[in-house]
Amino acid sequence: MIRLGLLFLLLLTIPVQAEPPLSTPGFNAELTAEVYAAALAFIAPRALDPVTVPQLAVWGLRGLTALDPDLVVGESGGRLVLAMMQRTIYAAPPPAAATPQAWAAAVVSIAQAAWTASGAVRRAGTQGIIQSFFDEMFNHFDPYSRYVPPGRAAEEEAEGQGSVGIGLTVAAIRGAIVVTAISPDGPAIDSGLRVGDRIVSVNGEPTAGQESATVAEWLAGAEGSAVRVVWRAHDGRLRRADVVHTVARSHTVFAERVAAMLVLRLTGFSRDTDVEVDDPLTQAFSSRRQPDGIVLDLRGNRGGLLAEAVAVAAELLPAGVVATEQGRDPAANRVWDSPGGELAKDVPVIVLVDGRTASAAEVLAAALADRGRAVVVGSSTFGKGLVQTFTTLPDGGELFVTWSRVLAPRGWPIQGLGVLPQVCTSLGIDALEGQLQALASGVQPMEAAIERARKIRATVPAAEVVAIRSACPAAEGRELDLEVAHFLIGNPAAYAAALLPPMR
Repeated sequence: MIRLGLLFLLLLTIPVQAEPPLSTPGFNAELTAEVYAAALAFIAPRALDPVTVPQLAVWGLRGLTALDPDLVVGESGGRLVLAMMQRTIYAAPPPAAATPQAWAAAVVSIAQAAWTASGAVRRAGTQGIIQSFFDEMFNHFDPYSRYVPPGRAAEEEAEGQGSVGIGLTVAAIRGAIVVTAISPDGPAIDSGLRVGDRIVSVNGEPTAGQESATVAEWLAGAEGSAVRVVWRAHDGRLRRADVVHTVARSHTVFAERVAAMLVLRLTGFSRDTDVEVDDPLTQAFSSRRQPDGIVLDLRGNRGGLLAEAVAVAAELLPAGVVATEQGRDPAANRVWDSPGGELAKDVPVIVLVDGRTASAAEVLAAALADRGRAVVVGSSTFGKGLVQTFTTLPDGGELFVTWSRVLAPRGWPIQGLGVLPQVCTSLGIDALEGQLQALASGVQPMEAAIERARKIRATVPAAEVVAIRSACPAAEGRELDLEVAHFLIGNPAAYAAALLPPMR
């Protein structure tokens, strides 16, 4: 029997028991029960950590309190009780059977009583009650699982195909807003904006000192509307243009030549990311002037489709393991392999990461580092190495549930730990110069920290995570990262010293 201990002591002495009506006008009890039953049946056997149907249901019930703080849900005297203002408005024994259907019906009965008693609950509506149920449930055991309401799933699908914008990505670098990526077929590039340009103002609002997310919001707008952008170009001249928002295909890869390096900035992993990586790689290494090295810039990359990250890794790796998924449900267990046939064999590869690099981007960085194919430069990454499975619920919404953790090729978990770079740029310029000098002489200063991180196995104690990540604290990417990449590509001895030894 689940004990919540959430009720006021006064409730224990109040004998009132209110039974809800069989149906409440305006509240779609039948649909809500179907949604809850389907969700509980889906989550309980698949969640990464063991959880029971009653636990899930009672956690979700607390969503009523989120809608109306005057409501209190708990258990007293062997009964599920809903109270409002220290007055019991519903009380009934919990279901005898721990089945999804029985507990869904019990939760809906309490929701009906809350609907009758609370104006805040009625204002939330059926969909608001369902949403709060899942929000509160996942708050208790998994912040990465989520419920997507009806309609939003279709919107997310559309966003994957294209988006309204001006076709550029910005980052805050040393107090300035810098263009870090630009779509080759978007309105920004047609207006003269280029990678490296510094945005000075947006619609008259100065950008100095602003966060990149804030400026990105300023640059957004409805299709057909215009945004006035003032920027300082590479030649130092101040330029301005009214850039019109258009619907454009979402690009995730932006390629450019920097000195003798091919730099590929990956902003995410969507359906065609591997193709967008393959094209510039193939072109660069079939040309007369081939690059001396490849730089994969994953700074600020929050992830996306795991299969696409694996496909990108396979572009550069020989045959072998890229990543492994492990979960409680046998269906969650999977080994992701690279088939072989790597492009640009023996060409140095540098992967740039920062504290915002997450999820699928971390999988790519970890695979290339563990397999001895690339040197990771930057800071400790975010540390999100969980995979979700999903189902469509009876209301048309979608349920995404964490069911496996991702392990790097050497067996360590990405979740919580993140990727520890082989060259750390977040400890200051003096420490970095010392690292590079040591690498040039054939010594890897990060060797002990990296070896410690690679020996970790799931699940990771919090104190151990903190200790490992402190060797290279998470930080936002900086211009210096690319300079380090250029140094390593131009110094074979330093590059070789930075690589991890072959896997045994």
